[in-house]
Amino acid sequence: MGDRMRKKTKITIDPKYILAVILVFCIILGVVSYRFADKLTPIRSAVGNVVTPMQKGVNTIGSVLSDKFDYLTTMKETVEENKKLKKELAELSAENKLLQQDKYELQNFRELYDLDEQYAGYPKVAARVVSSDGDNWYNSFIIDKGTEDGIRKNMNVMAGDGLVGLVTEVNKSYAKVRSIIDDDSNVYGTLLKEKENCVVSGNLELINNGVIDVTGIDGNAKIKDGAEVVTSQISDKYLPGILIGYVRDLKKDSSNVTQAGYLSPVVDFSSLDMVFVITEVKDSKELEEMLR
Repeated sequence: MGDRMRKKTKITIDPKYILAVILVFCIILGVVSYRFADKLTPIRSAVGNVVTPMQKGVNTIGSVLSDKFDYLTTMKETVEENKKLKKELAELSAENKLLQQDKYELQNFRELYDLDEQYAGYPKVAARVVSSDGDNWYNSFIIDKGTEDGIRKNMNVMAGDGLVGLVTEVNKSYAKVRSIIDDDSNVYGTLLKEKENCVVSGNLELINNGVIDVTGIDGNAKIKDGAEVVTSQISDKYLPGILIGYVRDLKKDSSNVTQAGYLSPVVDFSSLDMVFVITEVKDSKELEEMLR
């Protein structure tokens, strides 16, 4: 059976013959196009009428796709650049905040240094305010120094240009301070130039207008607005000569014996960060009792 089957033969054509055929065909097309140019014009026109719109459409689509591709590329580059700029801006913002914090710290240290020079006669310890009882005003707050740092009850506290208040409670590592704007605060003061006594009382309602109460000034004393008030020698807890603030709007009270008005504190009680604690109390006997 295998002898009767015809073997299939594989027909192969040499590539050089195929190339020769294509070459001859191209030559014939060239000769025909040249020889019969006039007769082929209608055909070329018809073909051109079909091909040209298609070519224009392809060109238009290609142009649109090219524009879209360029737009997408540009958008991608813009997004990447925007991310980069945002990162740089965040880094610059963080650096700026650190610089502002350093500047703020430097300003605080300068103020403390000036205050230390102004009241060089008093021994002092610097402390940082770590919390406040009030929402808007530092009428009562905690500092980060306590008995381990030599802090005792009734020690005077200063900041800015003058008096802040008094230490009322002391722990091993922290202490509580009541400032002169607190409703429970009363400080005996002296009008520095006029040598007149007065009482400075805290008032948390008035401090919203930047003032607290001052009373007990001699009714006949001639006091001008802006007169300086310092802590008085007759005070039982406050050391003498510490600036408290400036009086204004004095008027005689109903008895006509004394004058009362307002005092603008020299310290900004809306913002306290660092303070000085004078490490001695007015009454040395009281100090001795505390140390026993």
